[in-house]
Amino acid sequence: MLFDDVQGSRRQARDLTPATWQRYFASAQEVRLESGDVFHVYRAGSAGPLLVLLHGGGYSGLTWSLFTEEIMSRVECQVLAIDLRGHGETATADEHDLSMERLVSDVNGVMCALFGSDAPPTVLVGHSMGGALAVHTAHAWSAGPLVGLVVIDVVEGTALDALSAMHTFLRGRPDHFRSVQNAIEWCLKSGAVRNSESARVSVPGQLKNLRTGVPATRDIASGLASAGGGSPTAGGAHPPADTIAEEEEEGQEKDQESDEPQTVAHSPPSPTADQPVYTWRIDLASTEPHWQGWFRGLSPLFLSAPAPKVLLLAGIDRLDRELSVGQMQGKFQIQVVPRSGHVVHEDVPDRVAGIVATFLIRQRLTHALDGFQT
Repeated sequence: MLFDDVQGSRRQARDLTPATWQRYFASAQEVRLESGDVFHVYRAGSAGPLLVLLHGGGYSGLTWSLFTEEIMSRVECQVLAIDLRGHGETATADEHDLSMERLVSDVNGVMCALFGSDAPPTVLVGHSMGGALAVHTAHAWSAGPLVGLVVIDVVEGTALDALSAMHTFLRGRPDHFRSVQNAIEWCLKSGAVRNSESARVSVPGQLKNLRTGVPATRDIASGLASAGGGSPTAGGAHPPADTIAEEEEEGQEKDQESDEPQTVAHSPPSPTADQPVYTWRIDLASTEPHWQGWFRGLSPLFLSAPAPKVLLLAGIDRLDRELSVGQMQGKFQIQVVPRSGHVVHEDVPDRVAGIVATFLIRQRLTHALDGFQT
């Protein structure tokens, strides 16, 4: 009984306060392209190879916060995490054109604006949609030497098979939240992310204020996002107990097939002058015309990408036949990170950083810091 009380106290005491980027990155800046589109980026480091970090659909550059802190402590490198079109604090004329061609053009445009054609040796690192973007960008790279490619938990066959369930997944999550804290709590309880520190800094980048349209990250800076309470459902009523998975202790293993939340969506609560209501920064359902283009033909493109490659997966079952053959032929390295969900770099950032740091050192791209051992 005493053990149960202690465990319950730990769950109740979990800090859900939104966190800002300053602990993890050295700077945040706006990059204006010739088109007039303004891309928000986060940066860290001033020497060594440049890691260009590309997030998955619905996330933002803040998804790389803990990974950045971990990788910077292991090897000498630079980090550039981009809020892609329609995400985070990036502002573009057409936020719904998430075609792969447009996204590749955006990444090259940001690199050109920052470095011209003289970027440092660059490693493209991408998760999910961003992993597919990294592969496509590798074939259209124009910003300097491309020296590595890291793709996290995206495989063509598995991704295409999962698209049929995407609408069910999107309908199964709440449309609105009474506060950013509520959104953080939901993401943790649903298993969307399993690391509470990462959720505190990453989830705000996925939200916007429904009343003002302002990204939640800006509300946090003004202290507005911490106001309010209630639940992510209408009228402040809590959803039935069986609609959200019970919260797990940090590091406790969950079923790898249970990553997607099952909560039923509800109609939005009404925002008031003193009570913001938050919704998702991007309507992912509206990007459906581009889903096939993200992943179709990804495996051969990955295998033929002109740089040393590593594929990092949450489970070996995600490997399709073409990649299995390529891996046996030594065309790329593969690393499996068990006991993590789809957002591997958020769930276990230290392990992912260790894998990437080892990759950089073995490719002789940098050197270890503070006695880090590959």
